[in-house]
This record gives sequence, C-alpha cells and structure tokens, in this order.
Amino acid sequence: MIPTIVWGTGNVGRAAIRAVEAHPALKLAAVLVHDPGKVGRDAGDLAGLGHDLGVAATDDVDAVLAAGPGAVVYAASGEIRPDEALADIIRAIRGGAVVVTPSLYALYDQRNAPRELREPVLAAIAEGGGSLFVSGVDPGWGNDVLPLLISGLGTSVDVIRCQEIFDYSTYDQPDSVRYLVGMGQPMDYEPPMTAPTIPTMVWGGQIRLMARALGVELDEIRETLDRRPLESTVSTKSMGDFEAGTQGAIRFEVQGIVAGEPRIVIEHVTRIHASCAPDWPTPPDGDGAHRVIIEGSPRIEVTVEATDEGGNRAAGGNATAVGRLVGAIDWLVDADPGLYDALDVPLRPAAGRLGWRRP
Repeated sequence: MIPTIVWGTGNVGRAAIRAVEAHPALKLAAVLVHDPGKVGRDAGDLAGLGHDLGVAATDDVDAVLAAGPGAVVYAASGEIRPDEALADIIRAIRGGAVVVTPSLYALYDQRNAPRELREPVLAAIAEGGGSLFVSGVDPGWGNDVLPLLISGLGTSVDVIRCQEIFDYSTYDQPDSVRYLVGMGQPMDYEPPMTAPTIPTMVWGGQIRLMARALGVELDEIRETLDRRPLESTVSTKSMGDFEAGTQGAIRFEVQGIVAGEPRIVIEHVTRIHASCAPDWPTPPDGDGAHRVIIEGSPRIEVTVEATDEGGNRAAGGNATAVGRLVGAIDWLVDADPGLYDALDVPLRPAAGRLGWRRP
C-alpha cells in the first residue's frame, strides 16, 4: 500500500482523508494541520467519519516528510498563499513523493504555465523523483475531462459551456463567501475572486487545456461579470444575515475566444439565496449542480449533482474533485516521475473501490 499524507483539513482535506481511507491501494500515514487546536485529534474525527482511524494530526512537517511518504494530498489553500503552497509542494516532490493538489491554479494547464512556476517544479522532480498532478476543486473534471468526453458525442460542436451553479447559503465558509466572493457586501465592493484578470488566472488554464485537447487556437481569453443585489434580507444557519441591497448573486464567465467568438466557456453562477437573480441559470433542485452544455448538432446537456456530508452539494463537489485527485495516486506512482495535467492522467473506473467488495 502507498503511504499517503493529507496536508490540510479544511473542506478539501476532510474529503481527502475519507477518500484515502477508502482507497484499497493507499494507507493514511499522517495528517498535517496548521491549527494548534487540531493537533492530536484523530483523523477520523477531523474527517467526520464517526470513528477513529488511529492517525493523530500533527503540525510537524519535518518529521512527516522525513518518513518518506509515497504520496501527498496537498489540501492546504493556495488562494491567498501561493508562494507558501508552492514551497510546500516542491519540498514534498523533492523528497520523492507523488503530490496531487487543487491549490496551484496556474498548473492546471502545466504546459503553458509561467516559467517561474514550472521550472522549480521540474527541478524538484529531476532531483527527487516525485511527480505532481494539479486539478481543480471547482471541480476540475467538470472543466476538462467531462466536457471533452461529451464533445466527442456530437456531430458538430459550436460552443462548449461548463457551468457551476450554487446557492452558498449552506456553505460554511463565511470569509470566502463574504469577502472573497462578496456576498453581503455593498454593491460598490470589488470581490477579489472576480477582480479583473483573477478569473483568468484561476480558470484560464482549464480553457487552454480544453483548447489544446480540441486542437484549436485561442485568439484570447475574455472575462464577463454581472452582479445582483438582494431585494430583501435573508438569514442563513451557518453565516448569519445578508442584508437587503447588498450583493446577493454573482455571475461571471471566462471565455476562450476562437475566430472572434466565445467557443469554450467556463461560467459560474453563485447566489446566497435562490430568490436572487431568478432569471439566471438555476440547478434542477437543491443548492447546486455542475452542468456541461454542448451547443451544436445535437445539443447535449449533462447535469451532475453530487452530495456529501449529510446532503450538502458544495461538499459533494469538493468530494468529487478530491476523488479525481486521490484516484490518480496509484497511477502516478506507477508512471514515470513528471509534471502531469488532466489530459495526461486517465479517469478510470472505480475498480477496487466498490463498497460491496470490501470484507
């Protein structure tokens, strides 16, 4: 079995612990945390499994990496600490580990990543013999392998549109929801996540990845943005009140322009309450969904609704993104050391992870 570390225990890390524990080729070797209050807690408790796993969380990075893990699921945030995240990941690769992570946006399309990011990773791989696979948490498969697979079913394809549609009222991340995305802020507040060039920084790599797979040349990548205020105050169980007149919904697109037209589009529609912007795309039911639309002949639409942690759709999206990453570890261990992306790493059936086959 492959000794595997989970580094970080937030929304992604909790799902990663569960995924590693469920994978027959992996053995949870350690859990790294930053919060002193989590040190010493059992991994099963941190992951919400309801039973212990016999692995106590630690903040001793040196000791954990010195043990020579075979793989690392790097679940710590890279949004506001990209340099620190890169340094952590390079350190693990240099030690010979396979690393999977959603935290380095620029490496979604690793072949076109900036040299100052790509070259240190390649140097660490050459030195230590590890590997790196980066895929999105939004989730990555919804913006790469799934739309590309579905596009192959069409006779002709005019536009590929990937949508994430979510109601954040049940999403227990107040800092991200209020300040990163801007829900509940005055309408003149500029959310960092949608500031000019930031959406392209985060999702542009996936646009370029799909263009590369489709064999088309992009003219450019464009961004669009629309915001709507709440008409009345709404209350949430986990994050409190969001006042009338403040931002209640946001919609943006990252568009891959081909021959002057948007042909490859990643779109996010996010609300803090279903009543806001009812004319925008909505999920079939519940609080969220991921959708791929192929405009062409025939028109194809596929909607994926995933739930986890008691029926939460946001947690379900995290879990499927983590499933893609954790499910790639044994393939990466068997492959040559290298820097991989979603076009390199196959999405395989869940053979060996079937619950009814477990003792």
